[in-house]
Amino acid sequence: MMTTRMPTYFISHGGGPWPWMDDMRSMLATLEQSLADMPAQIGRTPKAILMVTAHWEERAFTLGSNPAPGMVYDYGGFPAHTYSVVYPAPGAPELAARVQGLLEAAGLPVALDAQRGYDHGTFVPLAVMYPEARVPVLQMSLRAGLDPAEHIALGRALAPLRDEEVLIVGSGLSYHNLRNFGRQAQQPSQAFDGWLQSAMQAAPDARAQALVQWESAPSARLCHPREEHLLPLMVAVGAGYDDAATCVYHDAHVFGGVTASSFCFGDMATRT
Repeated sequence: MMTTRMPTYFISHGGGPWPWMDDMRSMLATLEQSLADMPAQIGRTPKAILMVTAHWEERAFTLGSNPAPGMVYDYGGFPAHTYSVVYPAPGAPELAARVQGLLEAAGLPVALDAQRGYDHGTFVPLAVMYPEARVPVLQMSLRAGLDPAEHIALGRALAPLRDEEVLIVGSGLSYHNLRNFGRQAQQPSQAFDGWLQSAMQAAPDARAQALVQWESAPSARLCHPREEHLLPLMVAVGAGYDDAATCVYHDAHVFGGVTASSFCFGDMATRT
């Protein structure tokens, strides 16, 4: 019997403003299909979405508390029209206060930011998942230092929200080396993805321990010279600590040879 808990996700969010660029959108068609399928997988509309984005780091875990967030175009060199994209989803200041309380109770550093808008780690995938932009969104930062265990602990502190109809999404990329795309990325990204697929199927404590020690994975630092795009996975795993993982996106041909994946933790109404 399906539980009432929301699943939690780690998504590979693609590159830059790809849904608004025909060539990139074509390359990322499999990703687009997987993101567009998420509402059906979830089976009901969340009351709110908590998006932990790889594109925001602060000294404390920081929550966007603006009821009407603006936009942050944190990419460069793209066509002019991609700097006028608007994703007008309402903010979720009440949820921000709830999350602040959960983190304080867990002994984790937390802060509020009423100024920051949605960055592309948030608005790009959400524009595909929920194009009508009606679901309130709470954007959340990583914490500087990028400690894997601390981000798993963050996820565990957030887990009660799953029983409150809040969808928790970690938005990053399972491979993120901007200087090593193309054919040369094929072998290292496949090796790292193979390790990641195996780690996600391990028992909860073993899975968490593998992620804490992720630097020992094959080609780990070649795939993630800096781990900010991998840390949202730690949050999703923490929030879905005891749940089985399902690979909901897998593509071995993005960016000229990169293998990338996304995962869901918990029960889904439909399966890919």
